[in-house]
Amino acid sequence: MPAIHDIEDLRRLARRRVPRMFYDYADSGSWTESTYRANELAFKSILLRQRVARNIEHRSLETRMAGIDVSMPVALAPTGLTGMQHADGEILAARAAEAFGVRFTLSTMSICSLEDVAAHTSGPFWFQLYVMRDRAFMESLIDRARAAGCDALVLTLDLQILGVRHKDAKNGLSAPPRLTPATLLHLLTRPRWCAGMLATRRHGFGNIVGHVEGVENMASLAAWTAQQFDPRLSWDDIEWVKRRWGGKLILKGILDAEDARHALASGADALIVSNHGGRQLDGAPSSVAALPAIVDAVGTGIEVWLDGGIRCGQDVLKAVALGARGTMIGRAFLYGLGALGQAGVDKALQIIARELDLSMAFCGHTDIRAVGRDILVPGSIPR
Repeated sequence: MPAIHDIEDLRRLARRRVPRMFYDYADSGSWTESTYRANELAFKSILLRQRVARNIEHRSLETRMAGIDVSMPVALAPTGLTGMQHADGEILAARAAEAFGVRFTLSTMSICSLEDVAAHTSGPFWFQLYVMRDRAFMESLIDRARAAGCDALVLTLDLQILGVRHKDAKNGLSAPPRLTPATLLHLLTRPRWCAGMLATRRHGFGNIVGHVEGVENMASLAAWTAQQFDPRLSWDDIEWVKRRWGGKLILKGILDAEDARHALASGADALIVSNHGGRQLDGAPSSVAALPAIVDAVGTGIEVWLDGGIRCGQDVLKAVALGARGTMIGRAFLYGLGALGQAGVDKALQIIARELDLSMAFCGHTDIRAVGRDILVPGSIPR
């Protein structure tokens, strides 16, 4: 196995092993990709205060996210087409997360279904839901998530319409891939990926195909999906979801302090500061730049988490220092999955945990729950 030292090593290996259309789907943004790049770059300008001569012998990363014990303040973000990065990808990522003591979040647009993941794991996971025009199907998804043992629902708010993603259009993205001569030639350069896909039956959108009347193949699915994302989404819809679900509700896609106050008033258990990985509004601020104002706007009334641009444990530490009670990683675990399957997701989590632990120690802290803005160099804190 190639030597893996950091998330970048996993990214490079995934790029060699995952077909281009699926690698680009995970590792790209909308329009010019300026926000996609800003998510990662913004962390680099935030500086840590190194402290010395402090007792840092016994350290703990353990905390709670939405009342759930986790081994570190990290969860695996919902990512569509995860099962196209590696065969049975959602199942493998969920298993790795469960073994590590963090939560996995299954996307509505997953390849493996809710029932697939539940059947191949022994603990609870989270489910991510979009607001769709077909309310009966939404009700069905919520009921299926409850039956699968999900202990939190993540409602994504920033995909009422789809951002312009040039690479997906140029690559002719589809799941499973359309077998044109060019695609077949490219797939021949990815034998490990092809072998895995030939060994599984999971090639389409498992939460949708077979569960929606008239959706039986990619053509009918594409037509249905194009009509389903609901531009009429309002805070009243969130109240409806909350009542229907009845459990822990997490709102994803908050990037503005005023919207954060609406999230607080909705009675949700947590909100996630996120710009959808830079895949929606290009030109929006990075997630971490938006974080401090949102934390200040809601105080302690609701848990605030950070999603977007995390590529190492130091990024997690900086987010926590700015007031995030938890973080979500998407691309970081997808690189691991594409590179090495379940072992790669575990490796990504190991890397982030080790970097987080050591960086916290260098800043003179031993408990992640006690970390605050005092560990940051004041002039480097986003305003």
